[in-house]
Amino acid sequence: MGPVTLDRLRWGALAWVLTLQFFVVETVVQLRGQGHSRVEDVISELGETSWPGHQTMNASFVVQAALIVGGAVLLLPALSSAAGRAAAYLVGIAALGALLVGVFPADRSDVWHGTGAVLYLVGSAVGLIALAYALRPRSELLGTLLVLLGLVGAAATIFFIAEVDVLARGATERAAAYVLPIGLAAAGIALWRAGAAEGSASPARREERAQARAAAAESARRRDEALDAAARRAEGRSVPADTPGDGFDAEDPWAPARRSDQ
Repeated sequence: MGPVTLDRLRWGALAWVLTLQFFVVETVVQLRGQGHSRVEDVISELGETSWPGHQTMNASFVVQAALIVGGAVLLLPALSSAAGRAAAYLVGIAALGALLVGVFPADRSDVWHGTGAVLYLVGSAVGLIALAYALRPRSELLGTLLVLLGLVGAAATIFFIAEVDVLARGATERAAAYVLPIGLAAAGIALWRAGAAEGSASPARREERAQARAAAAESARRRDEALDAAARRAEGRSVPADTPGDGFDAEDPWAPARRSDQ
């Protein structure tokens, strides 16, 4: 776990789990008025000054921003890889977007509100993909879940911004917006459990787990090198002599590396 303390890990994980508050607040605020459809209408309508309880909805956006950033800052030592740092910065961009959305309702400042929405949606999708690569050495299942959420968010964001009617407008926006709290909550729970297991383990067991994580990280690095080599070969470019080859399946980078018989 590196220099991160267990208390810091747990508080950071809790902050990300609490981003699920958005779903509770959205439901409560929606029920205070009439005529809002989650399929047809965008989330921002619940924050407009004409909607009952709009102050609560906008406060939820601001709280969401604080939870995202707070969790990322507390978990930085556990996200020490390049992908982890990138994920922290990207979800920070998403948090800035959520803050702008909450401070500038759509019916008061359409420009700033729209800017915030784009920052949130783009930062969410790309940030989850980066987070997937950062946490993949810990859990292939969690990495797969996060990358799938990121891809769904990216596709929905493109459709929403381009106004492509694959789904109704409200459903498209929610498909893009909901993935971040779901992904952060899943990551937070996984890190929380890992911290609890780490804290209860003996020193020998901790060392064994540290070695296993290091081996998984090295395997992931070599797998990425194999993917890059495959891309170079496909494009007819030269490949470094020390690039791994037979032990990796370039068509399935998530598959475990195969041992060489040599």
